[in-house]
Amino acid sequence: MIVCSSGGHLQEALLAIQGVDMDKTIATFTLPHLKGMLPGVRIYHLTDPEQTFLKYLLNAAQSAWLVIRVRPQVVLTTGAGVAVASALFGKLMGAKLIVIESAARVSSLSATGSLLYRFADLFIVQWPGLQSRYPRAIYGGCLL
Repeated sequence: MIVCSSGGHLQEALLAIQGVDMDKTIATFTLPHLKGMLPGVRIYHLTDPEQTFLKYLLNAAQSAWLVIRVRPQVVLTTGAGVAVASALFGKLMGAKLIVIESAARVSSLSATGSLLYRFADLFIVQWPGLQSRYPRAIYGGCLL
């Protein structure tokens, strides 16, 4: 299951799994441009928490339902707040958690990356400088 915000985060996630033969489920915001963009891929829509407590609660409830329904073996995220609850619920349900920090993060982790770093089974950064600051991180090169 891929969970991330749309736009660049989703593009990075799709590039990361390019060529991987697996069932794909994507959880992201509801945006018009996604409709029909990814044929054959199950897309679920989560509320964008936008740093509002009530929206975070709604996102958490949606994420819990989604993880129970999909039962992912792996949760891959490239970040943003929309992904936090799904990533943590997935981990609690026994899924492996893979976090790819955004290429935009050159010298420090994002808030989502900082939170998920301690829970990730695999944490990938796209800049070598971040790997030296976060010893469990793997340098994977730039996706974009």
